[in-house]
Amino acid sequence: MITEPELEGGWEDDRPAAPPQQGGAEGTVRRPRAPWRWALGGAVLASAVWTALPVLQDRSFGAPSVAYRHTEDLCKETRLDTLVKTTAPVMSNHRAHRESPALDWSHCEYFTEWEEKGTSYQMQIMVELHKRTDPAPEFGVAPGPFRESLSNTGETEQVPALGERALMSGKSPYTSGPRLQVLDGGAVFTLSVGWLGDTDETGAEGPQPDEDAVKAAMIEDMRILMARLKK
Repeated sequence: MITEPELEGGWEDDRPAAPPQQGGAEGTVRRPRAPWRWALGGAVLASAVWTALPVLQDRSFGAPSVAYRHTEDLCKETRLDTLVKTTAPVMSNHRAHRESPALDWSHCEYFTEWEEKGTSYQMQIMVELHKRTDPAPEFGVAPGPFRESLSNTGETEQVPALGERALMSGKSPYTSGPRLQVLDGGAVFTLSVGWLGDTDETGAEGPQPDEDAVKAAMIEDMRILMARLKK
């Protein structure tokens, strides 16, 4: 599991030097306190969110009305059944969550079984509940704590009739699969899928999935999860 560092506190204000005391002692200035493959991705995700949260906590204006509930175990809320049927059986999962005054988030990551000369998959789902700042102005522009690590630079298209706004990014030279982001009711949902084909003695990769079928499965599983977490 990801070890959660202390989020409160952080930087102390600098204070001016105190006037010299009798005996020649000088005042001091208080300084701020020091504040696939697949396994590395999990570490990057954790690092990104710890870096972003103190900033988010300070932005206390434009608080939205959050229409979704927080869950400590996102893997229990969604098994991504449609995606699993489209791709491969799940071998293991990893989960993490955090609650703070500004942002509650929950994350689940699935890994499918590895087959010789086959294709393995990694699926990641993230739910962010923004309690102080409306995420709408930055949706699709700023990556956010976890979405930065789940980012995809492929061609992006709008997904109709899914939340207030939904974006689907396709496979790109820097990623191995699509990503779906949904904005709705003060929440941001991010689902990404990646795959890696085993190579044979000639260097040829295993069978590649039907990307359109994967995207359709992502949309269906996203609808199910959003309905489940709706207050």
